[in-house]
Amino acid sequence: MERLQWVQHRCRQLLEGNSGRGWYSATDGLPNKTSLDAHSSPQRVSGKRRTVFARHGPHQQEYEAVSKSYQGNAIRTTKYSLLTFIPMNLFQQFHRAANLYFLFLVLLNWVPVVEAFQKEIAMIPLLVVLVVIAIKDALEDYRRYLFDKKVNNNVVRVFCGKQKAYFNQRWKDVRVGDFVHLSCNEIIPADMLLLYSSDPRGVCYIETANLDGETNLKQRQVVSDLPLQGAELSLESFHCRVECENPNNDLGRFRGYMEHPGGVRVGLHNNNLLLRSCTVRNTETVVGMVVYAGHETKAMLNNSGPRYKRSKLEKHLNTDILWCVLLLIIMCLTAAIGHGLWLNNLKDPLFQVDTETSPALAGFYVFWTMIIVLQVLIPISLYVSIEIVKLGQIYFIHNDLALYNKQLDSRIQCRALNITEDLGQIQYLFSDKTGTLTENKMVFRRCSIYGVEYPHEENARRLEVYEAEKNEEAGRSVTLKSGCSGKSLSCRSLSCHRSSVSLHTLAAESEEEEEEQLSNPIHPRTNAFCSRVAKEVVPDPELVRKLNWFCSPELALSDGSSGTPSSLELTYITDFFLALAICNSVVVSSPSQPRHVVLEARTPLKSLEEFKLMFQRLSFSPFTALSTLSPPQMKGSPLSFTRRLFARGKTGSFTPTNSTTDGSDPGQESNLEPPDLRRKLDLSSRAEGGLAGQTEHRDTEDEDAKTNPDGARQDAEDLIREVDCESDTNEELLYEAESPDEAALVHAAQAYSCTLRGRSAEGLLVDLPGIGSLAVQLLHILPFDSNRKKMSVVVRHPLTGRVVVYTKGADSVIMDLAETPKGAEQAQEIYSHIREQTQIHLDGYAREGLRTLCIAKKVVEEEEYEVWLKGQLLAESSIENREELLLESAQRLETNLTLLGTTGIVDRLQEEVPETIEALQRAGIKVWILTGDKKETAINIAYACKLLCPNDQLLTASCGSKDVCAVLLEELKVEVQRSEASLTEPTAAGNHGESSSGSVAGFVLVIDGRTLDWALQEELKSHFLELSQGCKAVICCRSTPLQKSQVVRLVRDQLGVMTLAVGDGANDVSMIQVADVGIGISGQEGMQAVMSSDFAISRFKHLRKLLLVHGHLCYSRLANMILYFIYKNVMYVNLLFWYQFFCGFSGSVMTNAWVLILFNLLFTSVPPLIYGVLDQHMPADTLMELPELYQAVQSSKVYVPYVFWITVLDAFYQSLVCFFVPYFALAGSSVGVLSFGSPINASALLIILLHQVIESHTLTWIHVLVLVLSGASYFGFVLLFGAFCVTCSPPTNPVGVETLEMSQPLFYIICALTTVTALLPRLLFRALCNTLRPAAALTSAQMDKVDSESYCKKMQRWNLSQSKANRLPVCADNPQVQSKALYG
Repeated sequence: MERLQWVQHRCRQLLEGNSGRGWYSATDGLPNKTSLDAHSSPQRVSGKRRTVFARHGPHQQEYEAVSKSYQGNAIRTTKYSLLTFIPMNLFQQFHRAANLYFLFLVLLNWVPVVEAFQKEIAMIPLLVVLVVIAIKDALEDYRRYLFDKKVNNNVVRVFCGKQKAYFNQRWKDVRVGDFVHLSCNEIIPADMLLLYSSDPRGVCYIETANLDGETNLKQRQVVSDLPLQGAELSLESFHCRVECENPNNDLGRFRGYMEHPGGVRVGLHNNNLLLRSCTVRNTETVVGMVVYAGHETKAMLNNSGPRYKRSKLEKHLNTDILWCVLLLIIMCLTAAIGHGLWLNNLKDPLFQVDTETSPALAGFYVFWTMIIVLQVLIPISLYVSIEIVKLGQIYFIHNDLALYNKQLDSRIQCRALNITEDLGQIQYLFSDKTGTLTENKMVFRRCSIYGVEYPHEENARRLEVYEAEKNEEAGRSVTLKSGCSGKSLSCRSLSCHRSSVSLHTLAAESEEEEEEQLSNPIHPRTNAFCSRVAKEVVPDPELVRKLNWFCSPELALSDGSSGTPSSLELTYITDFFLALAICNSVVVSSPSQPRHVVLEARTPLKSLEEFKLMFQRLSFSPFTALSTLSPPQMKGSPLSFTRRLFARGKTGSFTPTNSTTDGSDPGQESNLEPPDLRRKLDLSSRAEGGLAGQTEHRDTEDEDAKTNPDGARQDAEDLIREVDCESDTNEELLYEAESPDEAALVHAAQAYSCTLRGRSAEGLLVDLPGIGSLAVQLLHILPFDSNRKKMSVVVRHPLTGRVVVYTKGADSVIMDLAETPKGAEQAQEIYSHIREQTQIHLDGYAREGLRTLCIAKKVVEEEEYEVWLKGQLLAESSIENREELLLESAQRLETNLTLLGTTGIVDRLQEEVPETIEALQRAGIKVWILTGDKKETAINIAYACKLLCPNDQLLTASCGSKDVCAVLLEELKVEVQRSEASLTEPTAAGNHGESSSGSVAGFVLVIDGRTLDWALQEELKSHFLELSQGCKAVICCRSTPLQKSQVVRLVRDQLGVMTLAVGDGANDVSMIQVADVGIGISGQEGMQAVMSSDFAISRFKHLRKLLLVHGHLCYSRLANMILYFIYKNVMYVNLLFWYQFFCGFSGSVMTNAWVLILFNLLFTSVPPLIYGVLDQHMPADTLMELPELYQAVQSSKVYVPYVFWITVLDAFYQSLVCFFVPYFALAGSSVGVLSFGSPINASALLIILLHQVIESHTLTWIHVLVLVLSGASYFGFVLLFGAFCVTCSPPTNPVGVETLEMSQPLFYIICALTTVTALLPRLLFRALCNTLRPAAALTSAQMDKVDSESYCKKMQRWNLSQSKANRLPVCADNPQVQSKALYG
């Protein structure tokens, strides 16, 4: 119904759309791209937008006209009402083919000529199933109703136009166009435009945890150019009209414009929209106008509920059901033909026979009668039983303590309720790297600035100590908790009566309070990314010494040979850390105030005399440090010098000038000697020469550090003491970042006294070393996106007043955009050298497994900035193609960058990742890594997590054209095929040792994103697949989110395998949704991946038990239960079929109809459920230790066609024994039909129940209780039925039959003999199999236990002998150790 209403609503909008509306016009004063009038080239958006007027404004007629089609704010997630429950529930249930089939049988039984049972009895099975499912649906819907009622009755303050005041109103009464007043910590009731904020800068902070799980604060901005931001907010004078796009589920996009009464249009974007379910934080008051309400809000459009998929087992089951249908038709045809022949050959019958009906017609009637009699062959209760079993399996998965994360208070989430058995069929696993294999807890490790590498050795030792502490304390091995987490959340609950507070009014917390926050488990989850290890960055002594030049005016400037940095290098260092501090979207807060704002004016902490003394020691030329002449004395103001100092990013600014600005000597600037330049280049190349896993010591170019080894350390201690003096203030700053990279870089800048202290919409407050607090005017933020792979901020420099763009991003992008300056040859040489050295450092960082980011800047001339600004504002105000225009605008600005340096960030592996991947590979699962990182980083992580072993052969695919890619793939494929024969023989010979260790040598393909584009094309994808099949693992680096999903879809569809994708971020959503099983990790990047997944876990290591134990058991349990269900139905139905040979194929039965109907529906229905939920053929510890057991199930050996037919044949055999043993035992006696059927039914019940006992691997008291109750319920029912029911089963009379039979010894002899004869073959078969052919994995386990002690000793000896040659120190659990121990 909701979909029908939505379609009607969209059609009404299209029909009522006014062609005069929806034309785009640029904001006044902003020409469009063609410099024409905005109305001369309009962009039509008619039919794709909605118009919103104020509900109580002057446009009442327009509001009434457009608001009729808009939904109210009341939500209704229930499916039914009291009036519609019965018809709608029945309508939905009869969408199932099984229910329609049994409805057809009920109606068929009402036809007199084919009637088999009483009409009421035939309806019982269908009614029971419909009622049970209806009760379940009613309970679920009632819970939804209670939740809806609670939400709809929440209270919010809404503006009333008549009384010109705010009144409390329930959420469900809010309408589009209402003005809503919210206070701090209130939940937003609908999607609304932000019109007013108590913050004088028009900023509002919201928390989106209820929407996407992210707990870090998001900043929203009041609509620009809105004349409502003042002391008095007059909503009754609001005359604006809002045009925006129709409701959609894209949380990251909102397009539209607001038209003022004068015709001026202001663009609207996502930062102006407050989303339903979010919470207002750190803002005293906000006012917004509702644009989307109720089910049209983005939160409700994203609320899709549990995911439903068809499992592979269900598809096989459908095939087997078709075979059962075919078997039913054959049996009915046999009965129909037999009845016709019997009638045709019947002469002078002794009993009454319908002789008027022809044998052919009688046979036709019998066919339909037998369809009714043998209906149990199609198990109606099987589908219901499968759902119940899956709920039981999910219950055990959900409550597994091994999958519970105590630190995060997070357990596994089963969002897809019907694919648990697919977890036991996984053949390919596709994994993201960052946040999935790694912790996504970024810690600053080292950096390179101006081509000079700073290894931060003390910082590396600190990380090692922390790692050791982390391993010692098992409770802290899961996550890095911090005081910031608790404090960040606590500050959000403060009263928001102050919107602006001085930065020096902060109160320091005591150490006891901080320790209490560290140990506080109440709110362990946050995205503040401020863990202790991330904050405590130990500065590099050499970098501290250079920065101390700013802080220590008594130091004298000497030439470059003595190690004193040049003015150009100092400029680079300062700009580098300034970029780290401000090129982000970090929200700054503290426990004593909700957030830090930028003051209108700040005076530098140092006096002008100190500035003058400092600046007199600097040279204006970038090459003065290379000169042997003494530096000139500075004349002029400090501001004029700092403008020269910080303007080095401009193209050509390094060209020596002949002017004597500020009194500088032109001769000193142009006197450049080649030896000094060479010495400078040597200084810049000290980090060159291989960083493969070993930390290099600095060369001897720093003479001061060489002659005075304690000098650098003393400098570091001086800076640390200076930082400690301000620690009371710094420690109170809480950084809430949108990504862990941002937090790590901000903390790194803070370690060097470059501290971000406040943020607002227009500016930032930053502390610079040696200068003090400066207000930085923030002009624009160009946020990160996956297309640009970078982020930029446009600021007006606080010292030079010029427009500067600071950019950080992937090295593959930044290095291509870095300029080669024109001008002096020396400048070009320096820039080229900086770029070469930075690239060397980048490669070294990648080999160490560090995440790399490049930092760059660009000084923009005012004229260039004005031109770009017009295009940017035009893009921001655009409605159509806004994202594309913003992308083009950002790309126009982010060109000709000056490379400042690069950072290396540690992202350690999660615990037990190597063991998990090794176990998955031993289980026969191929693991692929799909990452956006560099090739070297991906390879290093693959080594660390044991996906790649040292004896594996790397195949690298990297090319730039389609033809080269085709040739390369063919060559690699030939190489793999040529090596397979030589690899197969030693692998087979050493199979036992390799399978137990999981280190089978093979090929690993590494392919980059550009080559992957070619490989995924139609002509080459078959070659790519053939090559990947010959490799034991594939690593796709530099891959985009689209490429990830394309790879998963290609493997899934072309190879027909079961795929699993696991990721933790929004860039993994498409990959997770494409895979057969999608798993999201609730990590540091929000909950987008979790919301799109089928299962959600908190750590990658949980995959091991989820697949190897739960997946294995879920599949084997469900498969065995289905086979058992089919067996018991075929077995019992055949008893009725054999009887037809002795009753003229008339459709008669040898038991009463009640027992016939209830036999499968009640008496034998519960034991299979217990079997499917509790059966365990292997202990969980054994399944974890022997992943090879998963491979047997993964290859579908449990449930394959031949197993189905063996089960059917066994059922045929048992039915023959169960029918003919009583038949021959009672032959020649005078027993009646019901007396003949009594031992047959009793024997059938015992055979079916004991058959399950034989097949069960686990027998608990629950199994015994259910089996006893099932048998007791049958015997109790037939005894009571035979004692009291006289006319319940006409035309037969069952009174006293069962009592008489059970009083005779022959009854028990027949039952015992029948049961033993029927079950003896299966019992012998199981005994022989378990004796003669024990599981190969169990034999391997016994051998492993015998050899475990000698194996450990061998590993220790090898480890001691090879410790010095270890080249991969990233992971202490080095894969080299194990492989060498095996093959040594």
